[in-house]
Amino acid sequence: MPEFETVIGLEVHSQLLTQSKMFCSCKSNYQNASPNTKICPVCMGMPGVLPVINEKAVELVIKTALALNCSISQKTKFDRKNYPYPDLMKGYQISQYDMPISQNGQLEIQTKEGTSKTIRVERIHLEEDVAKLLHKQDLSGSKYSLLDINRAGIALMEIVSHPDMSSAEESDQYLNSLHAIIRSIGTSTANMEEGSFRCDANISTKLKGASKLGQKVEIKNVNSFRSVFRAIKYEEIRQRKLLSNGERIVQETRGWSDERGITTSQRIKEHDSDYRYFPEPDLPPVIISKEWIAQIKSDLPELPAQKKKRFMAEYKLPEYDSDNLISSILYSDFFENTIKNFDAITSKTSKRIANWIIIECNRLLNDKGVNIEQSQLNPNALASLIKMLGTNELNNSAAKLIFDHMYISGGNPDEIAQNMGMIQITDTTTIELAIDIVLTNNPDAITDYLAGKESVSQFLMGQVMKETKGKANPNIAIPSLKKKLENFR
Repeated sequence: MPEFETVIGLEVHSQLLTQSKMFCSCKSNYQNASPNTKICPVCMGMPGVLPVINEKAVELVIKTALALNCSISQKTKFDRKNYPYPDLMKGYQISQYDMPISQNGQLEIQTKEGTSKTIRVERIHLEEDVAKLLHKQDLSGSKYSLLDINRAGIALMEIVSHPDMSSAEESDQYLNSLHAIIRSIGTSTANMEEGSFRCDANISTKLKGASKLGQKVEIKNVNSFRSVFRAIKYEEIRQRKLLSNGERIVQETRGWSDERGITTSQRIKEHDSDYRYFPEPDLPPVIISKEWIAQIKSDLPELPAQKKKRFMAEYKLPEYDSDNLISSILYSDFFENTIKNFDAITSKTSKRIANWIIIECNRLLNDKGVNIEQSQLNPNALASLIKMLGTNELNNSAAKLIFDHMYISGGNPDEIAQNMGMIQITDTTTIELAIDIVLTNNPDAITDYLAGKESVSQFLMGQVMKETKGKANPNIAIPSLKKKLENFR
């Protein structure tokens, strides 16, 4: 059997965090708006209207480009990309073709072998988003489509990689790293569920060692990191099977079905000439000064790769925890705001905070659909909860219940614990008094223990917890109980 290699390039579309759309003054916060309420003659493509460039959108593309080590063009322009499709009312999209804002960047990823690999970024350009088609079916089974124009004209950044990835795993690493950078520098919400971060995957297969690439297949309609991974895996197997059977691969666009777990043919892949690009006649070229670039560069925040190194060095966090925290600006900021509440920062404290954020916050995100930003939890309250655990005022089970309450409803952990009767008894005298009562009431259990049945101590400990209404600190009660039992010998 011949050996094959997979070649992958990704095209990432990310909606930019601007107040208005790309070429008009319509507000960009369309997600929760009623259909066709955030529109105007410009984004509807009405005859005779003129677009105006959103300066903030250009700035955010430059900011992203600098974070990805791209070179910035001093002169850039917009072009018309012509294609007929229902979600493009005017029959063309204002995009960029031969003079994008930035080119020739790179992003370091970690391979599954533990080595670093450079993925080249071919270009980052700016364009307008298209409208949204909603496909419906009535009770009779007839299918129809509705058009919501609210999304049309939203400022959209496209980041195109070179075909430098060779597996779904590398693609996943690249996509997650890119996502973390975009969110950390604040150029986009990069929320895949809301459609503000979308990915098209270009995949080809060639004989191992061959210099010539195979036919490229583009996969569209992929709406989650997991789906991108699954789609690439499926397409890799599909293409290898075709080539092994002596069949050819057609250059086409395929859609991903998450329910069926397969890609399906949509249309023959277009070439650049099919789009009939030509310079946008209604927009002037954009001149980007060196001073403007320098100003944007000076405002760049700490990037995820730098933050990861700092977290490992400053907070003595393991690489796994650091990776998880820096993957979300919400998590990394919450972590650092929590740790400020501790006078002495030890690796144990850092690890405890990281665990609460990575494990428990993710659990509640999955269970309740509420992320840490939407929650009522604040860093001061989490720090207080961790301190209460450290002083044995709470056990782990009680702490999780209190954490859940704070996450959804807010509040102070000490007050919640008091109201719920969860504060542990740490007073030695009180605990020993409870133990004495239990031993007095269970003479047969003492006899059994002295006869060698050490498991009886578990029963007695249960009685101690019952006597103290579950509040005795086990770390104090268990040694005290065993000591008193041994005194009977």
